[in-house]
Amino acid sequence: MTNQITRRDALALGVSAAALAATGASAQSPIKAADVAAPKFEIEKGATLRLLRPVRFVQADEDVFRANAAKFTKDTGVEVKVDFVGWEDINQQTAVTSNSGAGPDIIIGFSDAPHIYVDKLIELTDVADYIGKKYGGWLNLAKAYGMKAKSNAWIGLPFGATAGPLIYRKSILKSVGFDKAPEDPAGFLDLCKQLQKAGKPAGFALGNAVGDGNGFADWMLWSHNASLLNEEGDVTINSKETIAALNYVKELYPTFIAGTPSWNDVSNNRAYSSQEIALTANGVSLYFSLKNDPATKAIAEDSEHQLLPKFLAKSSPMSGLTLNAMVFKHSQYPNAAKAFLTYMLEKDQYEPWLNANSGYWSQPLAAYADAKVWTEDPKVAIFKDTMHSKYYAGYKGPISTATGAVRADYVTVQMFAAVATGASTPEAAAAEAEQRCKRYFRRQNR
Repeated sequence: MTNQITRRDALALGVSAAALAATGASAQSPIKAADVAAPKFEIEKGATLRLLRPVRFVQADEDVFRANAAKFTKDTGVEVKVDFVGWEDINQQTAVTSNSGAGPDIIIGFSDAPHIYVDKLIELTDVADYIGKKYGGWLNLAKAYGMKAKSNAWIGLPFGATAGPLIYRKSILKSVGFDKAPEDPAGFLDLCKQLQKAGKPAGFALGNAVGDGNGFADWMLWSHNASLLNEEGDVTINSKETIAALNYVKELYPTFIAGTPSWNDVSNNRAYSSQEIALTANGVSLYFSLKNDPATKAIAEDSEHQLLPKFLAKSSPMSGLTLNAMVFKHSQYPNAAKAFLTYMLEKDQYEPWLNANSGYWSQPLAAYADAKVWTEDPKVAIFKDTMHSKYYAGYKGPISTATGAVRADYVTVQMFAAVATGASTPEAAAAEAEQRCKRYFRRQNR
């Protein structure tokens, strides 16, 4: 999906009237903003901007984002071209942009992307300090992904995160003797076995899926108290905790619906919507689509969300796939880029966008927790605190170019998939993952 929006043609591009109306914040807005002096960015003469970001899963995400961009153009005269690309494509296109030194001025990538390309980016500390002070401070996950490790410098501006809690059919779980998913590994395995026997199995992505594949691998690792790194940054993936997680997935996988090693980020949505599975993990987009389609509304009413079971961890090890904006040094208009990102995070633009997403993206700033979206539907409220999570890509160590590369190369996803499908033993898969990780860290430290 590739489109452009400017002041001249906002309506021609199909931005809904509702979306355009939504970009004016309500006078009764509950969002509290501090009185903070805004930084002054002298926008370059003749400035234009090109922005690349992942495709939306909720249509209103795109509609209101485009409407806000058009509003910026109207207010500043800076035309903004917004391109939306598939989730699996965003990492590749970011790499091409970084390596070529040409392309979009701004890329809103995922999570740790700014840490991979840190040498190619301009610092955004002035924007982050202003926005943070004005809107109650940045939340845990935003600081982890936005700030360069072991410094106070901001290299990314997180726009929000989508969590992947469990979603399940209440009636089907009750039919096999469960009111909700158990918190312990043995209980959860038993639930999945019973669902399989009932012909309504579970399904979790074991393919190279940016959100769902990484999300499942992270859950399995962290719920067994395993981690990619320790606090000092040493590679610890080949541990007894990881072996335990791999052995658990080896038992769990046979209860899944067939085909999950090839699943991408839409596969489980389709399987759940078509009633092939009764349990998966997903962002709010699945519930949103079911709820808003008369043909599937009954499925939405029978669905419930639950935090990922903690298993052996102290709390639910659920992180959030984070939209993270970065500005490249090759941009001829860095001040315009900073002005645009500041504008998009201000209440008049951000609050309508957050509300329009129906909980798909959760706020990175404390003040936006008061947005009305979190009180409109009890089944969405679970997503409100996504960015309070202390878990992140690269946990428990410092985020770096190497940790980002490990994730982009799906090292942990492929480790679990190899064991699940019988292609490797847990011990061999963990050892291979360790070697792959160490290669990235050696390259980083040259």
